[in-house]
Amino acid sequence: MSIQATPGVSLTPTPTKELLTTNYLDVFNFDNQYLPDLVTEEFQRYGNQSVKGFLERTGSESASSSDLIKWSEETRLRNVAKGVERNATTNVFDLEGHPFRVNEVILINDGTNEDIAHITAVNDDDFTAVSVKSGGFDVGTTGLNLFVIGSEFAKGTNGMSESKEAPVDIYENSPVIIKDVDAVNGSDMTQVGWIEIPSEEGGGFLWYLKSRSQTRMRFDDNLEMSMIEGRSVEAGSAAAGAGKKGTEGFFEAVEEGNVFSGVADTLADFDDVLQRLDQQAAIEENMLFVNRTQSLAIDDMLAAQNSYGSGGTSYGVFGDEETALNLGFTGFRRGEYDFYKTSWKYLNDPTTRGAFTGTGKVNGVLVPAGTTNVYDEVMGENANLPFLHVKFRAAQGEDRRYKTWMIGSAGGARTTDKDVNEMHMLSERALCTMGRNNFVIFKA
Repeated sequence: MSIQATPGVSLTPTPTKELLTTNYLDVFNFDNQYLPDLVTEEFQRYGNQSVKGFLERTGSESASSSDLIKWSEETRLRNVAKGVERNATTNVFDLEGHPFRVNEVILINDGTNEDIAHITAVNDDDFTAVSVKSGGFDVGTTGLNLFVIGSEFAKGTNGMSESKEAPVDIYENSPVIIKDVDAVNGSDMTQVGWIEIPSEEGGGFLWYLKSRSQTRMRFDDNLEMSMIEGRSVEAGSAAAGAGKKGTEGFFEAVEEGNVFSGVADTLADFDDVLQRLDQQAAIEENMLFVNRTQSLAIDDMLAAQNSYGSGGTSYGVFGDEETALNLGFTGFRRGEYDFYKTSWKYLNDPTTRGAFTGTGKVNGVLVPAGTTNVYDEVMGENANLPFLHVKFRAAQGEDRRYKTWMIGSAGGARTTDKDVNEMHMLSERALCTMGRNNFVIFKA
C-alpha cells in the first residue's frame, strides 16, 4: 500500500504583487437579520511555514566594510605524490612541479612493495633518487605513491639549499543586496477585518498586518536561502552582462569538498565518509542536516544494529515496552566520530528543496562543529570563526545587516504625499564557508 496521490499537497501560489481589499469586511447587509457564526481565529493549516534557522544554528554573523571578503586557509603541512612514474634505468621520477629537495629521504609504495630512497638531484619536472637496498628498488615503475620522511646529510657538507615555504589557499566572496517591500494604502490601514490573525504575525483584526508579517517572514527566508543557494556569476554570462555578480552559496562551496552520491543507508557508507574525514581535518563532532529520506535511512540502519532491530522492536529511553516505541535516532558514534542528526525543513518543504526529485536532489549535509582559525585578508589578522560565517556590510552610521524603513504619508510615515505606507527591507551579506574540505554533501 502507498499514500494516494489525490488529494495531493496544495501548492497554489497565494502571494500577489497588487494591493487588494478583498480580505477586508467591506460589505454590510442589513436586510438579513441573522448574524453569521464567524470563527474569527485564523487556523494555520500549514503550521510555521518559515524554513530559516539553519545558519542560526550553525554559524554566526559579523560586520564587514568591503565589497570583497577574502580569507586564507592553510594547506597541507606535508605533501604526498601519487601516480608517479620511475625510469627503471636512470631512477628518474617524473613529477611536474614537485616539492622535493636534494638530500630528502622519501618512502615509496606501489601497492605491493615499499622502498626508502634518497634524493640526489632535482629538476623542475623530475628528480633522481637512489634506493637504500643493495639490489635496487623493489617497487615498480608506475603508479607510485611517495612522501618525505626526513633528510640526511653527509658530515662536513652544506645545509639545505632550498627553502620550502608554506602555501595558502585564498578564498573570496562578494555580498549581495537583498530587498523586499510591503505596501498598503492609508484607507485600508484603518479597515477592520473579520479574521483574527495570530499574535506572532501582529495580532488583532487589522488584516494588512497579516500581509506585512508574511512579507517579513518571506524576506527572512530569502536571506537564508540566498546564502545557501547563491551561485557566483560567471564572466561572459547574461547575468554578468546585466550587472549581476552573485555570491558563493553554501551548496556551491561544499560541492568543492566531499560529495556522497545517493543515500547513506549502511554502516559501510558511513565508513567511507569516515575514511574521507580522516584524510581531511578529522573533526570529531559533526552535525547531519538531512531530508526525510536520509533521516529514515539512518534510523533503519541504526535500528538494524540492535539485537531487536531485525524483526523486533527498539523501545524508548527507559527500555520499557509500555513506555514508548522508539524508531528514531538523534545521534550515533562510529570510529571516534560523533554524528548528531536533525531533519532540515528546507530540504523537506514542498515549496522549496522538497519539491525536487531525481538526479542532484540534496539529501543532506554534514557540517563540522566548532570553529576554525583563518587569516582575514582584509582585516589583516587571524580569527577563530565558525565554519559557517555570515558577513554583512556595516560601517559607522550605516548598518546593512537588516534595514527596515517606512515611506509614504500613512501609518506614521511622512516622506511623500502618496496615500500609502510602504515598509522596505534591505540586507547586504555574504556567506563564508571555511574549511570546506570538512563538509560532506549527500546528493542523489
